[in-house]
Amino acid sequence: MKKTILLVALSLMLVFMTACGSKPAAEPTQPAESTGETTPEATEPAESTATTGGTLVVYSPNSEGLMNATVPLFEEKYGIQVEVIQAGTGELIKRLASEKDAPYADVMFGGSFSQFYSNADLFQDYVSPNDSNVIEAYRNTTGYTTSYVLDGSCLIVNKDLIGDIPVKGYKDLLNPELKGKIASADPANSSSAFAQLTNMLLANGGYESDEAWNYVKELYTNIDGKVMGSSSKVYKSVADGEMVVGLTYEDPSADLVRDGADVEIIYPEEGTVYLPATAAIVKDCANLDNAKLFIDFIISEEVQNIYGTTLTNRPVVEGAQVGTYLTPISDIYVINEDIPYVNEHKPEIVEKYIDIFTSIE
Repeated sequence: MKKTILLVALSLMLVFMTACGSKPAAEPTQPAESTGETTPEATEPAESTATTGGTLVVYSPNSEGLMNATVPLFEEKYGIQVEVIQAGTGELIKRLASEKDAPYADVMFGGSFSQFYSNADLFQDYVSPNDSNVIEAYRNTTGYTTSYVLDGSCLIVNKDLIGDIPVKGYKDLLNPELKGKIASADPANSSSAFAQLTNMLLANGGYESDEAWNYVKELYTNIDGKVMGSSSKVYKSVADGEMVVGLTYEDPSADLVRDGADVEIIYPEEGTVYLPATAAIVKDCANLDNAKLFIDFIISEEVQNIYGTTLTNRPVVEGAQVGTYLTPISDIYVINEDIPYVNEHKPEIVEKYIDIFTSIE
């Protein structure tokens, strides 16, 4: 009997010692719609108190490159399984609205600030502790929007075709030698072309300035009716030598420069507007702690350095590293868009542009 009791006691001690041992780390889970190599491990977001593990559902219109630089690293670092659903921003906003009473998503990762601003009721208030490191003009002032990368309007020039024609800013595009050689998308149908329109208005006197609108008329007269059907055709036509100058945006232009295309990015000396790509937590989401952790993560120093050195998206954190294909933002004359004004008056701005464009003979 004593032997039996002794054996039972020894067995229990063995079980107890095994249970107290360390557990092996779980394997990181890859996102449903994200592939690519895992990027270097990021630093811990400031003051994060969320527990690791669990799940997160992310709606995003972002490119595969940006998603691959973000989601696998987040999953590996925190052991959180991320489900990614990708579609256009407008489609995802509509889906969030239809799911308002029972949200499926936890985070909306991507889209313009104006789209978030117009749908504030869909999002949860949260200001990340890392927001204080963001460039001041792009910090979270709404209580719910987090900027994580910037994209600016710019000009792209074919270095072979431009010859001795100087192009330093908007005024140079009125040169008669460039008539019919300037590529632009339609501001009435392209978000990047509309951003370019409001940039040139702001840079030439203001959204309601007669001087600025006279400039728009002169420019589109020199464009000579050659408005393109998509924003991608603008920078591609310049890179392919079909057009000399294009009114475009920084991300694809920097990609061309990085890949060795014979093009140059010009930041208008009258001023460049940078607009933030935005993220926010979905109101009443199921995984709030993990959603907060994700927002902290995308504006952590290490992740911002990854964006700046491996992608062509400009980081939003002050002093983040950027690749040689991006001009330091300190060397660019940046002017700040009045986003609420533009959002409210967009129909009027588009209508005025259409009236001018259709009046040009």
